[in-house]
Amino acid sequence: MKTSKTLLASIKIEKNGDGFLASLPNVQGAFAEGDTIEEALFNCVDVVKLIFEYRKERGEDLGFNLFNFTKSNAMTVAIPIGIS
Repeated sequence: MKTSKTLLASIKIEKNGDGFLASLPNVQGAFAEGDTIEEALFNCVDVVKLIFEYRKERGEDLGFNLFNFTKSNAMTVAIPIGIS
């Protein structure tokens, strides 16, 4: 059965000029912009993955709650979906 490490983290989203800024508090460099909330959120997730991959390669602690996500696990997430 294939497993993958999953990170549970809260991403802060705020208005930034004409767009939005998403950031992961307490992780240096973990932020991204987007024209929409969704774009900023998904851009930030990509940045976080890159940062954690870099830290993993260097043997650095990720500093977050990680768990193995398998077919027997389930989780619920809330994401903003623009409808206008």
